[in-house]
Amino acid sequence: MSASPSTAAEPRAGSGGTPGAPPVRATRGAAKRRSSAIRGGERLAGYAFMIPWIIGTAILTIGPMAWSLYLSFTDYHLIRGGEWIGLDNYTAVFNDPMFYRAVRVTLLYVVLAVPVKLVASLAVAMLLSQRRRGMSFYRAAFYMPSLIAMSVGVALIWKALFANGGVQDRFMGVFGWDGGGFLGNPSVSILMLVLLAVWSFGAPMVIFLAGLMQVPQELYEAADVDGAGKWHKFVRITLPMLSPVIFFNVLMETVGAFQVFGSAYIIGGESGSPAWSTLFYTVRIYTLAFTDFRMGYASAYAWLLVLAVGLVTAVMFRAAKRLVFYAGEDK
Repeated sequence: MSASPSTAAEPRAGSGGTPGAPPVRATRGAAKRRSSAIRGGERLAGYAFMIPWIIGTAILTIGPMAWSLYLSFTDYHLIRGGEWIGLDNYTAVFNDPMFYRAVRVTLLYVVLAVPVKLVASLAVAMLLSQRRRGMSFYRAAFYMPSLIAMSVGVALIWKALFANGGVQDRFMGVFGWDGGGFLGNPSVSILMLVLLAVWSFGAPMVIFLAGLMQVPQELYEAADVDGAGKWHKFVRITLPMLSPVIFFNVLMETVGAFQVFGSAYIIGGESGSPAWSTLFYTVRIYTLAFTDFRMGYASAYAWLLVLAVGLVTAVMFRAAKRLVFYAGEDK
């Protein structure tokens, strides 16, 4: 018996569609190919947008770094050139008394400036995190000094303020200061630069402020129910919840403190006056490279700084595994 017309017109099992339509498997394959083509086009567009950045990084960053690494193994002079001398520059650095002076001044600055600046920025951020009228104005006002702190003009004004007979001298005279200014006293001159760093706490303050805004208020409300005081809430809630932000700020400010140059050079000069008390490591590198024209020796100095900062960063990241708390993490 022949099949009925209605039976013959039905699609076979597994064809997955109406009569005359392409199979489902073929349709899905075409969709995947179109999606893959779209993703490939987006990837190529992304690489195209990255090309200027990659070229700029290669020419302006990686290239000069590689060249300076090569120069550190030569006695290259900016005018007469040089030749390969191996590790002699590095050996000479560790026999250079000015190297140890620059290291001592830089480490002292890092140890003093970074903690004081972060404590001040966190304290101000906690004040500015309150929901009161006019806080937007105060936030902008406290952030403004960080926009101009590293400028030449501010450094010159700072130098005049702390010079002999300056505003600082007259103010301290009320409390029995014998004069001379910070600028002329080797034992306290570094404090002038520390105060300049603390005055420009705007950037870490804004980051702390953003972190404070993300702390769940339910934690403070629960602490209030338990009768916790302000100090207990600060130690048990605020600091742990802010630990990732604190780590970021400590890392960035520490790396930045090792690289301070502009204000130190303008205030203390190439010799780090008075009595080498403001001879920062970066100032020493600049003097060797662009005053003495000893580019090879200066490059050795610079790469030792790179290694030191890298070592400090690695230690900080290792310590962060035990000290930094991330929300949702079980510790």
